[in-house]
Amino acid sequence: MTITTILVGTTKGAFLLTGTDRDGWQVSGPHCDGWPINHLASDPQTGALWAGGGNDWTGSGIWRSTDGGESWALAKLSNGKFDEWLANDPDFAEEIGMEPDPAAPYTGTVEAIWSLKYAHGTLYAGGKPAQLFTSRDGGKSFDLVESLAAFPERESWQPGAAGLTLHTIVPSPDDPKRMWLAISAAGVFATEDGGETWERRNRRANAESAGAHIHADGSKHEPGADTGLCVHNMVRAPGGGDTLYQQNHHGVYRSPDGGRSWMEITEGLPSTFGFPIAVHPRDPEMVWTLPLNGDMLGRFPPDASAAVWKSTDGGATWAAKQAGLPAENCYFTVLRQAMTSDTQEPAGVYFGTNSGSVFVSRDEGESWDEAAKHLPTVLCVEVMERT
Repeated sequence: MTITTILVGTTKGAFLLTGTDRDGWQVSGPHCDGWPINHLASDPQTGALWAGGGNDWTGSGIWRSTDGGESWALAKLSNGKFDEWLANDPDFAEEIGMEPDPAAPYTGTVEAIWSLKYAHGTLYAGGKPAQLFTSRDGGKSFDLVESLAAFPERESWQPGAAGLTLHTIVPSPDDPKRMWLAISAAGVFATEDGGETWERRNRRANAESAGAHIHADGSKHEPGADTGLCVHNMVRAPGGGDTLYQQNHHGVYRSPDGGRSWMEITEGLPSTFGFPIAVHPRDPEMVWTLPLNGDMLGRFPPDASAAVWKSTDGGATWAAKQAGLPAENCYFTVLRQAMTSDTQEPAGVYFGTNSGSVFVSRDEGESWDEAAKHLPTVLCVEVMERT
Protein backbone atom coordinates (compact mmCIF):
# COMPACT_ATOMS: atom_id res chain seq x y z
CA MET A 1 0.00 0.00 0.00
CA THR A 2 1.35 3.40 -1.02
CA ILE A 3 0.12 6.66 0.47
CA THR A 4 0.42 9.40 -2.14
CA THR A 5 0.07 13.06 -1.26
CA ILE A 6 -0.37 15.48 -4.14
CA LEU A 7 1.19 18.79 -3.13
CA VAL A 8 -0.75 21.60 -4.79
CA GLY A 9 0.33 25.23 -4.71
CA THR A 10 -2.32 27.80 -5.56
CA THR A 11 -2.92 31.52 -5.54
CA LYS A 12 -4.74 31.06 -2.21
CA GLY A 13 -2.47 28.76 -0.27
CA ALA A 14 -1.25 25.17 -0.36
CA PHE A 15 -3.58 22.17 -0.61
CA LEU A 16 -2.80 18.50 0.09
CA LEU A 17 -4.64 15.69 -1.72
CA THR A 18 -4.00 12.36 0.02
CA GLY A 19 -4.97 8.98 -1.42
CA THR A 20 -4.22 5.30 -0.97
CA ASP A 21 -2.89 3.54 -4.05
CA ARG A 22 -3.68 6.72 -6.01
CA ASP A 23 -7.39 6.70 -5.25
CA GLY A 24 -9.91 8.13 -2.78
CA TRP A 25 -8.34 11.57 -2.69
CA GLN A 26 -9.01 13.61 0.46
CA VAL A 27 -8.39 17.35 0.25
CA SER A 28 -7.00 19.54 3.05
CA GLY A 29 -6.28 23.24 2.92
CA PRO A 30 -5.82 26.02 2.35
CA HIS A 31 -2.57 26.01 4.28
CA CYS A 32 0.15 28.67 4.72
CA ASP A 33 -2.18 31.51 5.70
CA GLY A 34 -3.57 31.74 2.19
CA TRP A 35 -0.25 32.92 0.72
CA PRO A 36 0.24 32.43 -3.01
CA ILE A 37 2.32 29.24 -3.13
CA ASN A 38 4.40 28.86 -6.27
CA HIS A 39 6.03 25.54 -5.42
CA LEU A 40 6.22 22.74 -2.85
CA ALA A 41 8.81 20.12 -1.97
CA SER A 42 8.99 17.19 0.43
CA ASP A 43 11.28 14.70 2.10
CA PRO A 44 9.49 11.34 1.91
CA GLN A 45 11.90 9.85 4.46
CA THR A 46 10.71 12.17 7.22
CA GLY A 47 7.46 13.47 5.78
CA ALA A 48 8.67 17.08 5.96
CA LEU A 49 6.90 19.52 3.65
CA TRP A 50 7.95 22.93 2.37
CA ALA A 51 5.93 25.55 0.49
CA GLY A 52 7.50 28.60 -1.12
CA GLY A 53 5.83 31.73 -2.41
CA GLY A 54 4.77 35.22 -1.48
CA ASN A 55 4.42 38.50 -3.32
CA ASP A 56 4.91 42.24 -2.90
CA TRP A 57 2.14 42.36 -0.26
CA THR A 58 3.11 39.42 1.96
CA GLY A 59 6.84 39.38 1.34
CA SER A 60 8.62 36.17 0.41
CA GLY A 61 9.39 33.03 2.36
CA ILE A 62 9.26 29.28 2.79
CA TRP A 63 6.68 27.56 5.00
CA ARG A 64 7.61 24.22 6.59
CA SER A 65 5.60 21.44 8.20
CA THR A 66 6.88 18.42 10.10
CA ASP A 67 3.48 16.95 10.95
CA GLY A 68 1.94 16.20 7.57
CA GLY A 69 0.56 19.68 7.04
CA GLU A 70 -1.28 20.00 10.36
CA SER A 71 0.83 23.02 11.30
CA TRP A 72 3.22 25.30 9.42
CA ALA A 73 6.04 27.67 10.37
CA LEU A 74 7.36 30.45 8.15
CA ALA A 75 10.97 31.33 7.39
CA LYS A 76 10.53 34.79 5.95
CA LEU A 77 13.17 35.99 3.51
CA SER A 78 11.83 39.44 2.69
CA ASN A 79 9.23 41.80 4.11
CA GLY A 80 6.25 43.01 2.12
CA LYS A 81 4.04 46.06 1.91
CA PHE A 82 1.75 44.69 4.63
CA ASP A 83 4.64 44.79 7.11
CA GLU A 84 5.33 48.38 6.08
CA TRP A 85 1.67 49.28 6.50
CA LEU A 86 1.47 47.79 9.98
CA ALA A 87 4.70 49.52 11.02
CA ASN A 88 3.44 52.90 9.78
CA ASP A 89 0.00 52.60 11.36
CA PRO A 90 0.35 51.09 14.85
CA ASP A 91 -3.23 52.02 15.78
CA PHE A 92 -4.58 49.95 12.88
CA ALA A 93 -2.18 47.14 13.72
CA GLU A 94 -3.48 47.10 17.28
CA GLU A 95 -7.07 47.20 16.09
CA ILE A 96 -6.67 44.05 14.00
CA GLY A 97 -4.41 42.37 16.54
CA MET A 98 -1.35 42.13 14.32
CA GLU A 99 2.15 43.53 14.19
CA PRO A 100 4.75 43.68 11.44
CA ASP A 101 7.10 40.75 11.11
CA PRO A 102 10.71 41.31 12.17
CA ALA A 103 13.11 42.58 9.53
CA ALA A 104 13.72 39.73 7.08
CA PRO A 105 17.32 39.07 5.97
CA TYR A 106 16.86 39.42 2.20
CA THR A 107 14.44 42.32 1.87
CA GLY A 108 15.38 44.10 -1.34
CA THR A 109 17.11 40.99 -2.70
CA VAL A 110 14.16 38.68 -3.36
CA GLU A 111 10.46 39.40 -3.95
CA ALA A 112 8.98 35.88 -4.06
CA ILE A 113 10.02 32.23 -3.95
CA TRP A 114 9.31 30.39 -7.19
CA SER A 115 10.91 26.95 -6.82
CA LEU A 116 11.96 24.44 -4.18
CA LYS A 117 13.95 21.21 -4.28
CA TYR A 118 15.19 18.95 -1.50
CA ALA A 119 18.26 16.85 -2.30
CA HIS A 120 21.32 15.49 -0.48
CA GLY A 121 20.19 16.95 2.85
CA THR A 122 19.83 20.48 1.46
CA LEU A 123 16.71 22.47 0.66
CA TYR A 124 17.18 24.72 -2.37
CA ALA A 125 14.94 27.71 -3.08
CA GLY A 126 14.80 29.74 -6.28
CA GLY A 127 13.51 33.27 -6.20
CA LYS A 128 12.45 36.29 -8.13
CA PRO A 129 14.58 38.03 -9.26
CA ALA A 130 16.68 34.94 -10.09
CA GLN A 131 18.33 34.23 -6.76
CA LEU A 132 19.23 30.84 -5.29
CA PHE A 133 19.12 30.07 -1.57
CA THR A 134 20.16 27.00 0.43
CA SER A 135 19.07 25.66 3.80
CA ARG A 136 20.86 22.92 5.69
CA ASP A 137 18.67 23.04 8.80
CA GLY A 138 15.41 21.81 7.32
CA GLY A 139 14.19 25.18 6.10
CA LYS A 140 14.59 27.19 9.31
CA SER A 141 17.21 29.52 7.83
CA PHE A 142 18.61 30.21 4.38
CA ASP A 143 21.84 31.42 2.79
CA LEU A 144 22.13 33.26 -0.51
CA VAL A 145 24.27 31.55 -3.17
CA GLU A 146 26.61 34.45 -3.83
CA SER A 147 28.22 32.92 -6.92
CA LEU A 148 24.95 33.08 -8.87
CA ALA A 149 24.04 36.48 -7.43
CA ALA A 150 27.38 37.81 -8.72
CA PHE A 151 27.32 36.03 -12.10
CA PRO A 152 29.35 38.25 -14.48
CA GLU A 153 26.63 38.65 -17.14
CA ARG A 154 23.77 39.07 -14.69
CA GLU A 155 22.97 42.66 -15.68
CA SER A 156 22.23 41.51 -19.24
CA TRP A 157 19.59 38.95 -18.20
CA GLN A 158 16.14 39.84 -19.49
CA PRO A 159 12.99 39.07 -17.48
CA GLY A 160 10.12 37.03 -18.85
CA ALA A 161 6.52 38.14 -18.60
CA ALA A 162 6.40 37.08 -14.93
CA GLY A 163 9.73 38.71 -14.17
CA LEU A 164 13.26 37.35 -13.85
CA THR A 165 12.43 34.09 -12.09
CA LEU A 166 14.53 31.10 -11.08
CA HIS A 167 11.75 28.57 -11.50
CA THR A 168 13.45 25.20 -11.97
CA ILE A 169 16.06 23.43 -9.83
CA VAL A 170 17.36 20.04 -11.02
CA PRO A 171 19.99 18.41 -8.78
CA SER A 172 21.92 15.35 -9.87
CA PRO A 173 20.63 12.38 -7.87
CA ASP A 174 24.13 10.90 -7.62
CA ASP A 175 26.49 13.85 -7.19
CA PRO A 176 25.60 16.70 -4.80
CA LYS A 177 28.06 19.00 -6.57
CA ARG A 178 26.17 18.91 -9.86
CA MET A 179 22.97 20.85 -10.54
CA TRP A 180 21.03 22.58 -13.31
CA LEU A 181 18.87 25.69 -13.03
CA ALA A 182 16.42 27.30 -15.42
CA ILE A 183 15.83 31.04 -15.32
CA SER A 184 13.25 32.86 -17.38
CA ALA A 185 14.46 34.44 -19.54
CA ALA A 186 18.19 33.85 -19.08
CA GLY A 187 18.24 30.14 -19.94
CA VAL A 188 19.89 27.08 -18.43
CA PHE A 189 22.76 27.25 -15.93
CA ALA A 190 24.84 24.37 -14.58
CA THR A 191 27.36 23.83 -11.82
CA GLU A 192 29.69 20.88 -11.32
CA ASP A 193 31.49 22.18 -8.23
CA GLY A 194 28.70 22.62 -5.72
CA GLY A 195 27.75 26.10 -6.82
CA GLU A 196 31.21 27.64 -6.70
CA THR A 197 30.91 28.46 -10.41
CA TRP A 198 28.10 28.43 -12.98
CA GLU A 199 28.05 27.92 -16.74
CA ARG A 200 25.28 28.95 -19.15
CA ARG A 201 24.19 26.03 -21.34
CA ASN A 202 21.88 27.14 -24.13
CA ARG A 203 23.62 26.06 -27.36
CA ARG A 204 21.26 24.71 -29.98
CA ALA A 205 22.61 21.62 -31.75
CA ASN A 206 20.31 21.63 -34.79
CA ALA A 207 19.94 25.35 -35.41
CA GLU A 208 21.29 25.19 -38.97
CA SER A 209 18.80 22.55 -40.09
CA ALA A 210 15.79 24.19 -38.50
CA GLY A 211 13.66 26.68 -40.32
CA ALA A 212 11.91 29.66 -38.84
CA HIS A 213 8.79 28.94 -36.78
CA ILE A 214 5.63 30.80 -37.68
CA HIS A 215 3.60 30.59 -34.49
CA ALA A 216 -0.16 30.21 -34.42
CA ASP A 217 -0.42 33.85 -33.37
CA GLY A 218 1.48 34.93 -36.49
CA SER A 219 4.75 35.76 -34.73
CA LYS A 220 8.02 34.49 -36.19
CA HIS A 221 10.89 32.83 -34.36
CA GLU A 222 14.21 32.57 -36.15
CA PRO A 223 16.38 29.71 -34.81
CA GLY A 224 19.78 30.86 -33.70
CA ALA A 225 22.80 29.57 -31.83
CA ASP A 226 20.79 29.38 -28.60
CA THR A 227 17.65 27.38 -27.83
CA GLY A 228 15.74 30.46 -26.82
CA LEU A 229 16.43 31.69 -23.33
CA CYS A 230 12.85 31.61 -22.04
CA VAL A 231 12.88 28.12 -20.56
CA HIS A 232 9.48 27.25 -19.09
CA ASN A 233 10.39 24.01 -17.33
CA MET A 234 13.17 21.42 -17.34
CA VAL A 235 13.55 17.83 -16.08
CA ARG A 236 16.38 15.31 -15.92
CA ALA A 237 15.80 11.84 -17.32
CA PRO A 238 16.64 8.82 -15.15
CA GLY A 239 19.70 6.68 -15.71
CA GLY A 240 23.43 7.17 -15.77
CA GLY A 241 23.50 9.83 -18.47
CA ASP A 242 22.73 13.49 -18.26
CA THR A 243 19.71 13.64 -20.54
CA LEU A 244 17.62 16.76 -19.98
CA TYR A 245 14.31 17.83 -21.48
CA GLN A 246 12.91 21.34 -21.55
CA GLN A 247 9.68 22.98 -22.62
CA ASN A 248 10.66 26.36 -23.96
CA HIS A 249 8.67 29.39 -25.06
CA HIS A 250 9.53 28.29 -28.62
CA GLY A 251 9.39 24.50 -28.49
CA VAL A 252 10.46 21.29 -26.75
CA TYR A 253 14.15 20.37 -26.60
CA ARG A 254 16.31 17.46 -25.51
CA SER A 255 19.94 17.50 -24.41
CA PRO A 256 21.98 14.25 -24.23
CA ASP A 257 24.94 15.92 -22.53
CA GLY A 258 23.77 17.85 -19.51
CA GLY A 259 22.69 20.92 -21.42
CA ARG A 260 25.88 21.48 -23.40
CA SER A 261 23.85 21.07 -26.59
CA TRP A 262 20.10 21.02 -27.25
CA MET A 263 18.16 19.34 -30.06
CA GLU A 264 14.65 20.53 -30.87
CA ILE A 265 12.04 17.74 -30.69
CA THR A 266 8.88 19.81 -31.26
CA GLU A 267 7.97 18.13 -34.56
CA GLY A 268 4.75 16.15 -34.16
CA LEU A 269 3.29 18.43 -31.49
CA PRO A 270 0.38 20.74 -32.33
CA SER A 271 2.14 23.84 -30.98
CA THR A 272 5.59 25.13 -30.13
CA PHE A 273 4.23 26.79 -26.98
CA GLY A 274 3.55 25.29 -23.58
CA PHE A 275 4.73 25.36 -19.99
CA PRO A 276 5.17 21.97 -18.24
CA ILE A 277 7.14 18.84 -19.02
CA ALA A 278 7.54 15.58 -17.06
CA VAL A 279 9.66 12.46 -17.51
CA HIS A 280 9.20 8.82 -16.53
CA PRO A 281 11.02 7.79 -13.31
CA ARG A 282 12.75 4.80 -14.94
CA ASP A 283 12.45 5.19 -18.72
CA PRO A 284 14.54 8.09 -20.07
CA GLU A 285 12.69 7.95 -23.41
CA MET A 286 9.19 8.48 -21.99
CA VAL A 287 8.17 12.11 -21.57
CA TRP A 288 4.92 14.09 -21.32
CA THR A 289 4.02 17.68 -22.13
CA LEU A 290 0.84 19.71 -22.51
CA PRO A 291 0.96 22.10 -25.49
CA LEU A 292 -1.05 25.31 -25.53
CA ASN A 293 -2.24 27.15 -28.60
CA GLY A 294 0.29 29.98 -28.45
CA ASP A 295 1.57 32.92 -26.53
CA MET A 296 -0.92 35.52 -27.80
CA LEU A 297 -3.99 33.37 -28.56
CA GLY A 298 -5.21 32.69 -25.04
CA ARG A 299 -2.78 30.01 -23.85
CA PHE A 300 -5.30 27.16 -23.84
CA PRO A 301 -5.19 23.71 -25.52
CA PRO A 302 -5.21 23.80 -29.35
CA ASP A 303 -8.77 23.67 -30.68
CA ALA A 304 -9.95 23.98 -27.05
CA SER A 305 -9.44 20.21 -26.73
CA ALA A 306 -7.33 19.08 -23.78
CA ALA A 307 -4.61 16.51 -24.43
CA VAL A 308 -1.41 15.42 -22.79
CA TRP A 309 1.13 14.54 -25.47
CA LYS A 310 3.30 11.52 -24.76
CA SER A 311 6.52 10.33 -26.36
CA THR A 312 8.05 6.88 -25.81
CA ASP A 313 11.11 7.50 -27.98
CA GLY A 314 12.70 10.60 -26.52
CA GLY A 315 10.64 13.04 -28.55
CA ALA A 316 11.12 11.49 -31.99
CA THR A 317 7.35 10.95 -32.16
CA TRP A 318 4.40 12.16 -30.10
CA ALA A 319 0.85 10.92 -29.46
CA ALA A 320 -2.11 12.75 -27.91
CA LYS A 321 -3.69 11.17 -24.83
CA GLN A 322 -7.19 12.49 -24.12
CA ALA A 323 -9.16 9.72 -22.38
CA GLY A 324 -10.86 11.33 -19.38
CA LEU A 325 -9.88 14.90 -20.31
CA PRO A 326 -12.30 17.59 -21.57
CA ALA A 327 -12.18 17.13 -25.34
CA GLU A 328 -14.12 20.28 -26.27
CA ASN A 329 -14.73 23.79 -24.95
CA CYS A 330 -11.62 23.53 -22.77
CA TYR A 331 -9.86 26.83 -22.12
CA PHE A 332 -7.68 26.11 -19.11
CA THR A 333 -3.96 26.77 -18.82
CA VAL A 334 -1.43 24.42 -17.22
CA LEU A 335 1.49 26.38 -15.81
CA ARG A 336 5.19 25.57 -15.77
CA GLN A 337 5.38 23.69 -12.44
CA ALA A 338 1.91 22.17 -12.58
CA MET A 339 2.85 18.74 -13.99
CA THR A 340 4.85 15.91 -12.42
CA SER A 341 5.22 12.13 -12.29
CA ASP A 342 5.56 9.59 -9.48
CA THR A 343 7.80 6.53 -9.05
CA GLN A 344 5.14 3.80 -8.89
CA GLU A 345 4.51 0.91 -11.30
CA PRO A 346 3.05 1.83 -13.70
CA ALA A 347 4.16 5.42 -13.30
CA GLY A 348 1.57 8.05 -12.46
CA VAL A 349 1.35 11.49 -14.06
CA TYR A 350 -0.34 14.52 -12.52
CA PHE A 351 -1.24 18.04 -13.63
CA GLY A 352 -3.25 20.99 -12.35
CA THR A 353 -5.06 23.78 -14.16
CA ASN A 354 -5.72 27.47 -13.67
CA SER A 355 -9.43 26.53 -13.46
CA GLY A 356 -8.73 24.65 -10.21
CA SER A 357 -8.70 21.01 -11.32
CA VAL A 358 -6.08 18.34 -10.61
CA PHE A 359 -5.93 15.39 -13.02
CA VAL A 360 -4.27 12.04 -12.31
CA SER A 361 -3.16 9.24 -14.64
CA ARG A 362 -2.37 5.83 -13.11
CA ASP A 363 -1.28 4.30 -16.42
CA GLU A 364 1.56 6.51 -17.65
CA GLY A 365 -0.66 9.10 -19.26
CA GLU A 366 -2.95 6.82 -21.26
CA SER A 367 -6.10 7.83 -19.33
CA TRP A 368 -7.02 10.47 -16.80
CA ASP A 369 -9.27 11.06 -13.77
CA GLU A 370 -10.10 14.34 -12.05
CA ALA A 371 -8.86 14.07 -8.46
CA ALA A 372 -10.03 17.54 -7.40
CA LYS A 373 -11.86 20.51 -8.87
CA HIS A 374 -12.85 24.04 -7.89
CA LEU A 375 -9.53 24.75 -6.20
CA PRO A 376 -7.99 28.20 -6.68
CA THR A 377 -5.68 28.71 -9.66
CA VAL A 378 -3.13 25.87 -9.51
CA LEU A 379 0.46 27.08 -9.72
CA CYS A 380 2.30 23.82 -9.03
CA VAL A 381 1.81 20.09 -8.57
CA GLU A 382 4.30 17.75 -6.89
CA VAL A 383 3.87 14.36 -5.20
CA MET A 384 5.15 12.70 -2.02
CA GLU A 385 4.97 8.91 -1.80
CA ARG A 386 5.19 6.91 1.43
CA THR A 387 4.71 3.18 2.03
